[in-house]
Amino acid sequence: MTRNLVHGVVSGAVATAAMSAVMVAGERAGMMPDQPPKRIVRAALPGRKHRRKPGEKALGAVAHLGFGSASGALFGLLTRGRRAPVSLGIAYALTIWIGSYAGWVPGLGILPPIQRDRPGRQAVLAAGHVVYGVTLARTMNRLRSR
Repeated sequence: MTRNLVHGVVSGAVATAAMSAVMVAGERAGMMPDQPPKRIVRAALPGRKHRRKPGEKALGAVAHLGFGSASGALFGLLTRGRRAPVSLGIAYALTIWIGSYAGWVPGLGILPPIQRDRPGRQAVLAAGHVVYGVTLARTMNRLRSR
């Protein structure tokens, strides 16, 4: 169990880095005005929810890495040391996207739900989560084959 957890944490961190590259590219292409993890941290910090706060960019990156690593840990436990098909990684990641961006993120008033959000942001987030899922499964399979 511990080995599955560790493989998941490492795979989740690697997958989050790959996903973050997609998100930064989307931001630079003008498809997403700012990073959702930064908006989530901004809402969590004291003060007005939508007002910029010092350190939110760095805290957003740390929170995103933590959430991605924790999600990877759960995936590692759910797959129980078995080979994880890439399609399962993608389905898992898209479930996280839908659960977050159609669920708790708009529920807390941080961003609008998927169907009412900017099409560019949702395209970037969907693509980023697919990259996360592919990278998560492939990295975990590599670690398990050692």
